[in-house]
Amino acid sequence: MDFIGDIDLLGLLSVIIFYFVILGVGMWAAQKKSNVEGVSEEEETMLAGRNIGMFVGIFTMTATWVGGGYINGTAEIVFNDGLVWCQAPFGYALSLMLGGIFFANKMRTKGYVTMLDPLQDAYGSRMGGLLFLPALCGEVFWSAGILAALGATLTIILHIPMDASVVASACVAVFYTLIGGLYSVAYTDVIQLFCIFIGLWVCIPFAWAHPAVATIQLTDWTEKWMGEIGGGWWNAHYADYFLLLTFGGIPWQVYFQRVLSSKSAGKAELLSYIAAVGCLLMAVPPVLIGGIAKATDWNKTDYVQLHNGILPIPKEDTRMILPMVLQYLTPPIIAFFGLGAVSAAVMSSADSSVLSAASMFARNVYKLIFRQGASEREIMWVMRVAIFVVGGMATVMALTIPTIYGLWALCSDLVYVILFPQLLMTVHFSEYCNTYGSLFAYCLGLFIRLIGGEKLVKLPPLVHFPGFEPPSEEEIADAALTGRRPFGTQLFPFRTVAMMLSMISLISVSLLMTWLFKSKRLRKEWDLFKCVVNIPEDQAQMKDPDDGEMIGMTRNEMKKYASVDDTNGHVIVPEEEVALRRRKESLARGESLDKPRARASADLMRKQMSVDPSDIRLDDKPDVKRRIRPLSKIDRRESLKQIKQGLKEGVQEVKEVIKEVADHLPDGHRGSIASIAAQPRYKKLEKDIKEDLKETHQTEL
Repeated sequence: MDFIGDIDLLGLLSVIIFYFVILGVGMWAAQKKSNVEGVSEEEETMLAGRNIGMFVGIFTMTATWVGGGYINGTAEIVFNDGLVWCQAPFGYALSLMLGGIFFANKMRTKGYVTMLDPLQDAYGSRMGGLLFLPALCGEVFWSAGILAALGATLTIILHIPMDASVVASACVAVFYTLIGGLYSVAYTDVIQLFCIFIGLWVCIPFAWAHPAVATIQLTDWTEKWMGEIGGGWWNAHYADYFLLLTFGGIPWQVYFQRVLSSKSAGKAELLSYIAAVGCLLMAVPPVLIGGIAKATDWNKTDYVQLHNGILPIPKEDTRMILPMVLQYLTPPIIAFFGLGAVSAAVMSSADSSVLSAASMFARNVYKLIFRQGASEREIMWVMRVAIFVVGGMATVMALTIPTIYGLWALCSDLVYVILFPQLLMTVHFSEYCNTYGSLFAYCLGLFIRLIGGEKLVKLPPLVHFPGFEPPSEEEIADAALTGRRPFGTQLFPFRTVAMMLSMISLISVSLLMTWLFKSKRLRKEWDLFKCVVNIPEDQAQMKDPDDGEMIGMTRNEMKKYASVDDTNGHVIVPEEEVALRRRKESLARGESLDKPRARASADLMRKQMSVDPSDIRLDDKPDVKRRIRPLSKIDRRESLKQIKQGLKEGVQEVKEVIKEVADHLPDGHRGSIASIAAQPRYKKLEKDIKEDLKETHQTEL
């Protein structure tokens, strides 16, 4: 290969070409807009106008987990520990399947914008903001894993330091994310999966045929490829991680972003099932590459002869095993294609996580907690700033944690322990949950997880659970060199225990607090969260909404969160509104307004402010009725203010009409508006008419 100094020109060219391809596709996709009337810029950016079709949807849903961290981490763990410890492809595929069964249909049917919307509906905006923290940590850790994978790839290709590779990659990823929203993410996912699938499969035969790769026998398959769990408490440790990856892979905004952007609930569910199969298929190439690396005699490769590689390969360098196989075991032209494809795949994955974290912050934290009246333009600028912040945090994590796979597993911990039980209970059993149970479950799950310790973030265990394995001699020596205490290994499945206790406490504490307040053992004013008995009047008037599409009114507009098929068309004016208009015209003509009719008019005005689902039809589909979900709890208070204001304006209009009708009454006969409305139009007596004529005649004389 050609080099300038230590830089590989062919590798650099491959990266530049594939980056331009991804960037071009992203910029082209950024120009797309949904054909749904009334879709805001916020929805266009976060959810692609809920207009993602089946073809693009299959690719982007599969790419939820299949990216740079997925393929690099899979090859790394197979090389280090064997196939038996490669749990992530199976765990995440199962998480997509379970997400489709239990969450996709419900979430899309109710028309949420982010994963945190149902949590804020149930527990309030501030508790939702607290639940945003583990979701943010998960997205940051995942983004860090992606950036670390990309930095490792560029280190192999360009031969520049790892730190410089990660920083440069982060800058490119942040810039790309600012260009387009979910449309760009989805369409680049199509290119990403094609690059991974074709690029890696093209490279595998050449790598396997390299002279340095030994022929793999049946015994090699057992000893080198499969690995072993260890038995005893290691089996519990193994099960703990598998459950973490399975259930901890569900409550992610990157997944629900795809679910909520689908055209319908049924399609969102179907895409989850197809993506689960695609997730498993895309794991085959990196698994084979990890096995090839394990069977390679690296003394016979350019890794040692040209670049003074250290053998055996240091643990901290095994994160780069996949690009090392492509670089040193394949011909230059094949490596050009494979390495460029991997780089493009990793880059197109980074924007998804960064966009997800920024979307949740802009909507669920900034808008719903601090600035309820913020304009869409302001929200979009907040999102752009949040993209920079999330990208910076992910960069720091990528530079400080040495293993991609460890970072990949760590990013699910907080999501699994804290967020999964909250989301599961809220979506399926919200009537048994309240803010008190949510806060207690949050604190309990976080406490149990923290006292277990974590090597990757240098957090020592505060409690040695059953099955604790003392630190090895190697770990003791390393701890002495770094000036810290050795950690050891927690083999007890404390993560799953923390998740289960969090789920149980959420329900039990919620029911306990409900019983204490409703039995009056606790005073009403002690209901500080105002969710049991001390409920504000405007919230108490709202009933739990039925299934259907959600319509939420903000201060300045009405947002429609319906599917594309339900919103193409125009709404026919309801017959009640026509009747109300005619009634107003009759008032202007001076007709009487008795009490029953006044009440009927008021009812019509209320219906005008709160549209009845049965009154809305589509022009092009007169027999199709659009189901409308009443107001979300997130916007209820603000929406109720709008409704009250509308009613006040309507009542004022009726008063003005009545005053015009009563203007002819003589002084002292007008009385109150109610008495005028209840009486027929004033009619002068015959003697009064004679007196008026007499006065007029005298005046004329």
